[in-house]
Amino acid sequence: MRNPVPAVVRRVGTRPSLMRFEPVVVRLETAVRRLTRGRRGVLDLAGLPSVEVTAPGRRTGIPRTTALLYVPDADPDVVLLVGSNWGRPKHPAWSANLLVADKAELHRRGDRFPVTVTPLDGPARDAAWQRAVAFWPGYAMEQRMASHRPFRLFELRRSD
Repeated sequence: MRNPVPAVVRRVGTRPSLMRFEPVVVRLETAVRRLTRGRRGVLDLAGLPSVEVTAPGRRTGIPRTTALLYVPDADPDVVLLVGSNWGRPKHPAWSANLLVADKAELHRRGDRFPVTVTPLDGPARDAAWQRAVAFWPGYAMEQRMASHRPFRLFELRRSD
């Protein structure tokens, strides 16, 4: 029997009213990650893949860690990240850090490993955007909410 939760979460994720719950989701994500020592987050419990990304801060160089939904790839060593920032007008801070970082670290299901960071543009970005929206339809709704800014997309590839 298939788990129905991911399909329900994807359907709910296309509704703008979900954006009001962002502070609750972020707090739950932090709590679940703390309880599981970073192996799982609230997104994982909802049947969606999540990772923690650690990259140096663009101004300070101090490592910054953020838990994010990711779009899986056919290659398990590749992760696609979308800087949607819940449809807000500004880019998320983590995406600005990744723009200047060529390396970062991923923590996925208890496995911690280095990755190379590639900001996507042009045809590669267009293809990745189509994959992202097919995986998480809520991205299309969030893009409409933040219509003046195209979301930053990043490919992170395992490098160890």
